[in-house]
Amino acid sequence: MIPIPSFILAVVFVILSVIHFHWVFGGTWGLENAIPKLDGEPLFKPRKILTLIVAVALLAGAVISVWRGAFPNLGQTWMPRVGTWVIATVFALRAVGDFRYCGFFKRVRGTAFARNDSLVYSPLCAVVSGMALWLAVSY
Repeated sequence: MIPIPSFILAVVFVILSVIHFHWVFGGTWGLENAIPKLDGEPLFKPRKILTLIVAVALLAGAVISVWRGAFPNLGQTWMPRVGTWVIATVFALRAVGDFRYCGFFKRVRGTAFARNDSLVYSPLCAVVSGMALWLAVSY
């Protein structure tokens, strides 16, 4: 049944979105190990506006997932189908990574981020991509 994976995907997106909103509003929980580092220095300092954009995009992913899975004939039917293809593609690319600092094929290992990436972030991205692909090709 398609609504079940769409709701699971939506819950994952909402949780990730809440974490990003937490960071936008000054929270630090989880932030220490969410940014790749080289020699103890962060590779980038995420700006609040970009973190906000990610949080909103994750919420949009939740809406698209529920729309495609539970209400596929509501409104423009091409929109949730294209949206789920975009979600599947973006998260598959994130799972593969940049071949240096993140993703399954990263070369820099041994940092807290790299461990979390190997155990949580990349596998989660692969699962999200697979579920979105399932929604995209369903009925």
